[in-house]
Amino acid sequence: VQLQASGGGLVQVGDSLRLSCAASGRTLSGYAMGWFRQAPGKEREFVAAVRWSASPTYYADSVKGRFTISRDNTKNTAYLQMNSLKPEDTAVYYCAADLRIITSMIRFPASYDYWGQGTQVTVSS
Repeated sequence: VQLQASGGGLVQVGDSLRLSCAASGRTLSGYAMGWFRQAPGKEREFVAAVRWSASPTYYADSVKGRFTISRDNTKNTAYLQMNSLKPEDTAVYYCAADLRIITSMIRFPASYDYWGQGTQVTVSS
């Protein structure tokens, strides 16, 4: 599975962005999808995840209520809608996929086998 993340950019505080993660090589049937981010000097952190069936969804407390993860299995693509962006949301955002992942591990980067290349999101104040 090859993942291609896109949609990042430079925005102002309070703006919105939608990230996309397109998969190729094989269908994402059965795969859970996750979004992670990594700011300079910090470890990669969990942002959101979604099961193959689009439910349930999981969010980091820091983005709950502002970000929405979704997927379109017909397009083999996952999305991260980011609203009310804050400067602390600035990071490189990565999408990830895994076929066999248990709920208790869904927030951990090491649980995912496949990763996209990352897309930069910069929120300017």
